[in-house]
Amino acid sequence: MTTRYDLAVIGAGPAGLAAATLAAKRGVSTVLLDEQPAPGGQIYRAITQTPVRNPSVLGSDYWHGADLVGPFRDSGADYLPGSTVWSVSRGLEIGLSREGAARLLPAKHIILATGALERPFAIPGWTLPGVMGAGAAQILLKTSGLVASGNVVLAGTGPLLWLLAWQYLRAGARIDTILDTTPRENWRQAMPHMTEFLRSGYIGKGLKLLLEVRRKVKVIGNVSALRAEGDGRVQSVVHRQGDGAEARLPADTLLLHHGVVPNINLANAIGCAQNWDEGQRCWVPTVDDWGATTVEGVSIAGDGAGIAGALAAEHRGRLAALDALHRLGRIDRAERDRDAAPHREALDRAQRGRVFLDTLYKPARDFRVPQDDTIVCRCEEVTAGQVREAVKLGCSGPNQTKSFLRCGMGPCQGRLCGPTVTEVIADARGVSPAEVGYYRLRPPVKPITLAELASLPKSEDEINAVLHH
Repeated sequence: MTTRYDLAVIGAGPAGLAAATLAAKRGVSTVLLDEQPAPGGQIYRAITQTPVRNPSVLGSDYWHGADLVGPFRDSGADYLPGSTVWSVSRGLEIGLSREGAARLLPAKHIILATGALERPFAIPGWTLPGVMGAGAAQILLKTSGLVASGNVVLAGTGPLLWLLAWQYLRAGARIDTILDTTPRENWRQAMPHMTEFLRSGYIGKGLKLLLEVRRKVKVIGNVSALRAEGDGRVQSVVHRQGDGAEARLPADTLLLHHGVVPNINLANAIGCAQNWDEGQRCWVPTVDDWGATTVEGVSIAGDGAGIAGALAAEHRGRLAALDALHRLGRIDRAERDRDAAPHREALDRAQRGRVFLDTLYKPARDFRVPQDDTIVCRCEEVTAGQVREAVKLGCSGPNQTKSFLRCGMGPCQGRLCGPTVTEVIADARGVSPAEVGYYRLRPPVKPITLAELASLPKSEDEINAVLHH
């Protein structure tokens, strides 16, 4: 590890691995920082360490991650796993914690490859033990070879829900029921985009996966209401199909999912501009075709700049790296554009059909805007009803809820409540989330201990620069 790098890449998923590999192979001093103990990000989690050795369980798309890790390790880039990045200054100084100590690492250019988060799925009872995200269940499968036992119910919408069900079945796990919350009207809205989807690589894989799951698992569609119940832990799931009567299913584990959203916390705290994406119902950083943000020297690659999938993230990482090389003076504009051409073509192929998927799997309003008694901020135990009451008292947006209710001020820094709080306020005010806005985040974006803080440079000016940039 050196004291200063030309390029620092934050996040070792497909975008980060591809970006760091390309840059390092071009002779740029490069470091890849990642919070996890091994490369792969979320989609290729534990690709070098997974105990799941049967390749048919996780599928060929998962094992593609090994094709990214090998070239990265041969690239010459420095790699710092177990590094929590809690700050990036406008002067491109990275605050990170590793092995119990914090330090500042300067770079000439930074690529954020922070990926995606599961969209919060706030339903009554979602804080009960035994209720978890489908993404968390997938992490347990990849990292430890563990699956849920007993009565397992999956609920929600989106490709990841069906992929997890397929992987569970391949692993020999039991799934009792899938409660599909995809609204029927989504199909009508998605149909105009079907032609492009039929030309994509999603269609063949997706149909095969869906058919296999539906042959083996009971699927209840058009689910319009959900709640988890139990004494001390989840014991049952109550659901309603369309306008019908409520029904109850026994459940020892309830796995929830209704899509993913960009992980924008670090970009937000740096000061990168963002905009509301109505199609994906989430906030996304404002970037150009190369991933460059409104902050000089900071780029974003992969799903952190808008959800497009793992293959697209890989190519977006390479494009961001080529632009970084140009900005660092290593290649001219013509060479950048020439070398980018095959990656742009591959990116276009990877993104084909995304509009159909985004439209089809857009979560229903009733699940984005929860009932009054539903907790929306888990850290501070704030309900949707309390947020609505705050709006009546003059609270106009998520930043004001910090003063009214402490929403977004817990350890997760809004990752588990931000999208929901934005939707609830917008609905209560009768305006678009674009008008409501999002949390204004400040460093540290991840918890840092006093001991780690004490290990920083002792100069008061340097410490103030970290905390108040």
